[in-house]
Amino acid sequence: MGISFDNALGVHTHTLELRAERSKVIAGNLANVDTPGFKARDFDFQAAVSQVEHRLQQGQKTSSSVVHPQELMYRNPYNNSIDGNTVELGVEQAQFAQNAMDFETSLTFLNMKFKGLSTAIMGQ
Repeated sequence: MGISFDNALGVHTHTLELRAERSKVIAGNLANVDTPGFKARDFDFQAAVSQVEHRLQQGQKTSSSVVHPQELMYRNPYNNSIDGNTVELGVEQAQFAQNAMDFETSLTFLNMKFKGLSTAIMGQ
């Protein structure tokens, strides 16, 4: 009997993929902090995870849970800039740091799942 990694690992592999994608989006915002007219973007992480969980519950293959560009939303700035750029350095840095910590948490959960599978395979 084969092991279904989607069933065994659950949503954790997909959350890592979504966290990596969110890092790219936020890094893009940070890279354009001085670009006139650039609009900061992000996506609703919880909604993306809910979509993945729904697909998993339906038994659909989820080979790629990466967020598509049309799912990106514009971030509303706290302070408007004269040049129309909506990237706020402090906000983006905080979002990037929080996402990095959440990535580490997701990785820890995934490692725990792998250790559990290893233990089950070894019969311990």
